[in-house]
Amino acid sequence: MVAGLTMLSRVLGMVRDMVIVPLGGPVLANAFWAAFRVPNLFRRLFGEGALSAAFVPVFTESAERDGWDKARVVLANAAGLLAVLLAALVVIIELGLLAAWGLWGDDWARAKLFEYTAVMLPFMVTVCLLALGSAALNCKGHFAYPAFAPILLNIGLITAALLIAPALGWTDEGRFFVIAAALSITGVVQLVGVIWLLRRYSLLARPRLTPVLPEIKRIVALMGPMLIPLSVLQFSAFADTIITLVLTGPGLPLQPGVVRCHYAADRLYQLPMGVLAISIATAVFPLFSRYAARDDTHGLRLTTNRALRLCLFLGIPAGVALIILAEPVVALIFQRKNFTAFDTARAALILQMYCLGMGAYFCNHILLRAFFARKDTRTPLLLACSLAAVNIVLVIGGMFTPLKSGAIGAATAATSTLNAIALVWVLRRRLDGIGGRRLLVSVLRTAVACAAMVAAIWAVRHFVAPKESWKIVLFCVPAGVAAFLAAAAALRCPELRELLKRKRME
Repeated sequence: MVAGLTMLSRVLGMVRDMVIVPLGGPVLANAFWAAFRVPNLFRRLFGEGALSAAFVPVFTESAERDGWDKARVVLANAAGLLAVLLAALVVIIELGLLAAWGLWGDDWARAKLFEYTAVMLPFMVTVCLLALGSAALNCKGHFAYPAFAPILLNIGLITAALLIAPALGWTDEGRFFVIAAALSITGVVQLVGVIWLLRRYSLLARPRLTPVLPEIKRIVALMGPMLIPLSVLQFSAFADTIITLVLTGPGLPLQPGVVRCHYAADRLYQLPMGVLAISIATAVFPLFSRYAARDDTHGLRLTTNRALRLCLFLGIPAGVALIILAEPVVALIFQRKNFTAFDTARAALILQMYCLGMGAYFCNHILLRAFFARKDTRTPLLLACSLAAVNIVLVIGGMFTPLKSGAIGAATAATSTLNAIALVWVLRRRLDGIGGRRLLVSVLRTAVACAAMVAAIWAVRHFVAPKESWKIVLFCVPAGVAAFLAAAAALRCPELRELLKRKRME
C-alpha cells in the first residue's frame, strides 16, 4: 500500500518537476532551487527522519504498556510543544531573512533567494506536524493517508505552475513566487487531513504544553542524536547546494545552473528510494520497535535480515539501471525551455555518481531504524559525524577534478557505502549475527539477475531503440525489468516471492 501510493506521488512529482525545473534562466533557477532546499530539508528530516524515528518507539512502548489513552496524551503533549517550537523557529528565521535582505538585497539573485525562502518557510511547520500525526497513524496500522499526503502537495504545485501563475500573466520570476506560496498553502491542506484521521482513530486530543511528560523527555533525548545520523543524506544534499553556490562563477570550477542540475539528479535517484526503501522502512519500523520493546532479539534479527535482503534486491538493480539510462531519462523528463543539452549532461553525470551507492542508501534506512528501535543512537551518531566531514572534503576536492559537479554524487555514494558497512558490522555483533551468509547469497543472485538486465538493456538500446530519448526509455525499461524478473525467477530468489506474498508478522 505504501509503495503503491508513494509511486503515484513520485509520478506526480516527476510531472511537477517537468513543469517547474525548465523555468527561469540559470541564475534565477539557482535562487529558487536553493530556497526550495530549505523547507525540503525539514520535510525529509522530519517526514522521513529523526522526529518519526524518535517518536515511534516511545509511542509504541507507551501504547503497549499503558494503553492507547496514555498514548493519545503523549501525542497531544508532543504536538503542542512541537507547534510552539516550530512557530518560534519560523519567526526567528524570517527575521534573519529580513535582515539579510536589508544588507544584501541590492544583489538581485540574493534578493530572490531570500524572498522565495521566506514565502516557503511556513511549510516546515505543517510538514513536521504532519509527520508526527502520520507516525501515530502508522503505529495504529494506518499507512494510507501518510503515503497519500505528498500527492496533495504535488497536485497543489502543479496547479499553481500550470493554471494559477499563467492566469496571472506573470513572468518566470512571478511564477516561482506563486509556486512558493502554493507550497505553504498546500501544507495546511495536508495537515487538516491528518487531523481528521487522528480524530477518526481516537488519537486526537487537545494539544497541551504542560506538564511535560516523561515520554516527551525521552523522545527529545532520542531525537537529538538521531538528527545527524538519520539525516546524513539530507544535510549533505543541503551542504552540497551551499558549496555549489560558492564555487559557481567566473574563475571557479562550476558554471551557473548547477543547482538546478543537482536538484534534477537528486529527484531521480530519490525516486526508487522513496517508492521502495522508504516504504519498506516505514512498514518495518513499528515492527522493529515492537520486537525491541519485547526484548525479542531473535525476531529483530530475522526481520532485519529480511528487510535488508529486500532492499538490496530492489536497490541494486534500480541503481544499475539508472546508471545505464541516466542521460536519456534526464533528457526525457527535464530537457526543454531553459534546461539545455549541456544541463542534461551535467545532471546525468551527477545522477550516475549518486547511483553508485544506491544499495547502500536502501540499507541505511533499515539499519538506522534497527539501531533506533533498540534506542542506540550513539553508534550512528559517531559514524555520521565523521562521515559528514569526509563527504564535504570529497565534494570540495572533487569539484576541482574532471568530475566537477559529479563529485556531489560520488562523495555521497562513497560515504553512504562506508556508513552501511560500518553499521552492518556493529549490528551483527549486537544481534549475534544478522544472517550474513543468507545476505551474501541474496546479493550474488541479485548481481546475476542484474547482469541479465544490463544485457537486455544494451541489446535493445543498440539494436532496437532509436536515438530519441523517449523511445530509448520506452523500449529499454520494460526489457530490463522483464529480464531482471525472469532471471530472478529462474534463480529462485526468495525475495521475489516475499514481495508478492502477503504475510502478517506480529
